[in-house]
Amino acid sequence: MILPLITLLVAFAILVWSADVFVAGAASIADNAGLSPVVIGLTIVSLGTSAPEILVSITAALSGSGGLAIGNAVGSNIANLGLVLGITLIVVPIQVHPGCLRSEMPTLLLVTAGAGILLLDVRLERIDAILMMSVMALILYRMIRSQVSDPDVGEAAQEEDEELPQLTPARAWVAFATGLTLLIGSSRALVWGASEIALSLGVPELVIGLTIVAVGTSLPELAATVASALRGHAEIAIGNVIGSNLFNLLVVMAMPGLLAPEALPENFLLRDYGAMCLATIALAIVVFLGYRHRRADPGHSFLGRPVGLLFCAGYGLYYYGLFQTT
Repeated sequence: MILPLITLLVAFAILVWSADVFVAGAASIADNAGLSPVVIGLTIVSLGTSAPEILVSITAALSGSGGLAIGNAVGSNIANLGLVLGITLIVVPIQVHPGCLRSEMPTLLLVTAGAGILLLDVRLERIDAILMMSVMALILYRMIRSQVSDPDVGEAAQEEDEELPQLTPARAWVAFATGLTLLIGSSRALVWGASEIALSLGVPELVIGLTIVAVGTSLPELAATVASALRGHAEIAIGNVIGSNLFNLLVVMAMPGLLAPEALPENFLLRDYGAMCLATIALAIVVFLGYRHRRADPGHSFLGRPVGLLFCAGYGLYYYGLFQTT
C-alpha cells in the first residue's frame, strides 16, 4: 500500500498547485480578451477552486469508480461546513451579510432538499444529472447578474483578480494548458491511489471518497476562504462555502450520473447525505441567529470561535460515526 499512498500524496500536491496555475492562465486569457475583472473574480477565480473536485469526479466516473466520485462530492460539502468554515471561524469572526440570509442560504437549502429527492430511488441516473446541471446554470446566471451590482462583492472579487499574475497572451495559454494537463494527470493518479488504498483496506471506495479524497480536494477551498478572511473579507467566507457546496451538489455529484449512472449504497442517504443535511441546517440556523445578532448589535458578530469549534467537533463526530459503521 506504500506506492498508492505516495501516489495519493504527490497527486494531491500537484492537484492543488496545478489548479492555481490553471486559474492564473484562464484569468489572464479572460483579462487579455477584455473581460471585466469583477466577472473574472466571480466566475473563473471562484469556480477555479472547485477544479480539483470536478476533475477527480470525471476521472473516477470514467474509471468505473462512481462511488469515489459521489463520496468526493458529499464528503467535500461536509468538509466545507465542518472543516473549512469551522477553522475560518476559529481564526476570524464573521459578520453575516444580509444577502446570505435572503438569497444564498435559501438556495442551498432548496438545492440540498431537491438533490436528496432525486436520490430517493438510491440511484443517480442521467436525467438526474441533467436536471442538476441545468439548475446550476440558472443559479450561476442569477448570481452573476445580482452580484456584479453589489459593491462589496464586486470589490472583493476585483481584489482577488488583481492578486493573480498578469500574464502575456503566450504565457497565459501555456499556463492554462499546463495547469489543465497536470489537473487531468494528477486526478487520474489520485483516483488510482485512492482505489488501491480502498482495496488494500477492504473498505468501499465511497468511504475513501468521503474522507481522504474529500479533505484533499477541499484544501484549496480552505486556503482561499481563510486567506479571504485574513484580508478583511471575512463576510464573504460563508458565501464561498455556500457557492462551493452548490457546485459540488449540482456539478461534481452529477458527473457520475452523466457519464456512468451509479447505484448508491443503502446507507448513503441516511448516514452521509443525512449528515450533510444536518450540517447545512446547522449553518442556516447560525446564519439566522448571526443576522439577528448583527441587527441588535452591529459592532459584534455572533459567528466566532465557539461556533467554529462546534462545526469542527461535529465534523469529528461524523468521522467517528462513519468508521464505526464501515
